Amino acid sequence: MRNQRKRRSRDSLILVAVVAILVAGLIGMEWLRQDASNQPKSIVTTWTDDPKTTRAFTWYTAAPVKQSVLELVEEGAAKLGEAGTITIEGTTRTIDTGNKGIQTVHEAVARDLQPGKTYYYRVGSGQADEWSKELQFTTEEELSEEKPLTFLHVTDSQGITSDDFKLWGNTLRQAFNIFDDTKFIIHGGDLTEDPEDQLAWDAFFNEAPIVSEIPLLPVTGNHDEIDGEAERFLSYFQLPNNGAAGSNPGTTYSFDYGPVHVVVMNSESNLKAQTEWLRQDLKNNTKDWIVVAMHRGAYGGNAYKKVQDWVDVFDEFKVDLVLQGHNHEYSRSYPLRNGMVTGNGDHVVKEREGTVYVVTNAAGQKFNEKKDDQFYHQVHFQNEKQMFAGITITGNVLVYQAYTVDGELVDEFEIRH
Repeated sequence: MRNQRKRRSRDSLILVAVVAILVAGLIGMEWLRQDASNQPKSIVTTWTDDPKTTRAFTWYTAAPVKQSVLELVEEGAAKLGEAGTITIEGTTRTIDTGNKGIQTVHEAVARDLQPGKTYYYRVGSGQADEWSKELQFTTEEELSEEKPLTFLHVTDSQGITSDDFKLWGNTLRQAFNIFDDTKFIIHGGDLTEDPEDQLAWDAFFNEAPIVSEIPLLPVTGNHDEIDGEAERFLSYFQLPNNGAAGSNPGTTYSFDYGPVHVVVMNSESNLKAQTEWLRQDLKNNTKDWIVVAMHRGAYGGNAYKKVQDWVDVFDEFKVDLVLQGHNHEYSRSYPLRNGMVTGNGDHVVKEREGTVYVVTNAAGQKFNEKKDDQFYHQVHFQNEKQMFAGITITGNVLVYQAYTVDGELVDEFEIRH
């Protein structure tokens, strides 16, 4: 009898201990969830002004964190959190993400930076356990004619599931394996399938941590702005506020970097007003090279005739290169002027004889059937592989190289001024 009591007492103690461990574990897990919800996620860097002296940062938290703090130090000057750290208070707002509830958007901008300098930074609420890891970025340097500028073009990551966005992540990693001195990334639009799907946005940024250090400049696609609404898409990016009147701010803009002037158009709305803005923007341009980025292609797998007025302006100002998306296939035009082929087909465009229009297939899971060849197609195929392109400008030569995610070079051409 005494032994039975001892066994019952021991079993009771064991049960109490097990329950206590489980309760503690559940509480600990809840604390972890709470802590994790305060941690910065989806960190992306862009610029709103001169990339030599400014840098913008946007991030989300799953919880309603009230403060947005950016800390940074110039390389070699100090360590983050110690004397010499620059602290910048940002702005905070909440946003209804739908399938993941109310979350917080954080924005901060660093100004008065030094050109060509590397900075280390972190973002958070200012609380000790709510910082991102230490990250870094480098401002635009003063480029000589002999020093190359390289940037990337990708488009249509357009995923739904986490596996879809693994394809996008693999594409971007391969791009940086080949173009490791990339200064910025132009994304040609359709970042996700549904801009209201928070899980898709989380996966998009989880698979592309490089965009917390290398600026990602987005183009607005038809899956980013729907019925004139682009709030969810634009909540992730701070972009130059110099676009066309009547367009959603951030869907049209332009910027200079080194020798190139980049103009980003929005093929989804306000087309007519953008034409006059484009003409004025190019009148004011002082750079030797002009690159335009847009989603629906003026000359892609097929021709989007609604942007013909833009093409007339491209011709007027002798735009060098138009980067496009939307068609989910690869195409490159001959140099074109006034709707006619002007080059001789030798993969070298000389003396601004025409504008070249490219579609860099897709960086995600969706590929369309190859459309019929058109008179303007110099290269046109569907390989059903994620693709990316590197554009390198050195002095009076622009080299465009298109690769598959396997690292295979599948197209290349030059533009010479």
